[in-house]
Amino acid sequence: MLKNKIQEIALEIKEQAIANRRHLHQHPELSFEEHKTVAFVQAQLEKIGIASIEKKANTGLVALIEGKNPESKVIALRADMDALPITEQNQVPYKSQNPGVMHACGHDAHTSSLLGTAEILCRLRNEFEGTVKLIFQPGEEKAPGGASFMIKDKCLENPKPVAIFGQHVMPHIPAGKIGFRPGMYMASADEIYITVKGKGGHGAMPETLIDPVLIASHLIVSLQQVVSRNANPKIPTVLSFGKVIANGATNVIPNEVNLEGTLRTLDEPWRKKAKDLIRKLAKGIVEGMGGTVEVNILDGYPFLKNDPALTERTMAAAKAYVGEENVLDLDLWMAAEDFSYYTQEMAGCFYRLGTRNEAKGIVSGVHTPTFDIEEDALETSTGLMAWLAIEELKHR
Repeated sequence: MLKNKIQEIALEIKEQAIANRRHLHQHPELSFEEHKTVAFVQAQLEKIGIASIEKKANTGLVALIEGKNPESKVIALRADMDALPITEQNQVPYKSQNPGVMHACGHDAHTSSLLGTAEILCRLRNEFEGTVKLIFQPGEEKAPGGASFMIKDKCLENPKPVAIFGQHVMPHIPAGKIGFRPGMYMASADEIYITVKGKGGHGAMPETLIDPVLIASHLIVSLQQVVSRNANPKIPTVLSFGKVIANGATNVIPNEVNLEGTLRTLDEPWRKKAKDLIRKLAKGIVEGMGGTVEVNILDGYPFLKNDPALTERTMAAAKAYVGEENVLDLDLWMAAEDFSYYTQEMAGCFYRLGTRNEAKGIVSGVHTPTFDIEEDALETSTGLMAWLAIEELKHR
């Protein structure tokens, strides 16, 4: 039985998957700087017998695994490889050796998982029809996102997949369990930069000033009506400002204040309208209070939509592999993922791999200095993705 063969190989290569993950964890590289990482990935792919490997987007690569009748159907599997500018606080043998850089979002696990999946598929290439395209991409953590550069560099061409899968660790889900959500899943993410300019001076003489601190304060509060009084309540929307710089003093009003924030939603027409409203409202409020304003909104990742039919098939396949009790339904999540670029091009399924182990204290969230994973999850991740790929190749 093919499933049993996959599970046997996943168990056999588990220690190698853990070793690969630990190597990557010890040697993290920031977005678009993954030179040693991609060299390691290429070496591992060549070691397991993959000859068709092509560099993309400077620090990304694409590899092909061909089964029987390789042109019958093509699907893609994606892993991201970059780390975050975080100083690791874990005291583990595989702690980051690069000061200030850490795999705090699990991309080391994603990459080692896909390497393991590649080995399973290579060993079983005579037992499935079609082609599996492996996409190892850079820069998921940094706008405009490595996926966008990979697509521009034609990672989805020659051959062109009809579906793509992405797997991401989830520290809130126990290891051994998998999470799915058909349809809308993750939000778009745009970066907002606003500069409010006025006339600074002595804090004891406000009548001689145009106070940008006061104006910016009104602006932050007023911009909340973009969501509360303009967004359809049925469309999840978040507008948050996390950085305010007013470089004055107790008795010094500065000439300008800088604001930085994010807009997130799950509807593209509303996303565009909301950004127009932010610009219009900022201009009206700031100029109405005597100042001037510059609004710069950088377009980030689009919303992520899991193709309903593909995801339903994938959930059924996952239940067959790990058991129905280990497949969970996910809620909407307002974080963003550049896998969304792929889902704008073709049917996609982005699912979650449980990595939590409370008994071992592995409970920290992603993007924290104490994030880690239950490494036993790598046995599940490698085998499951291979199983899902082969099952989808069967679908016509």
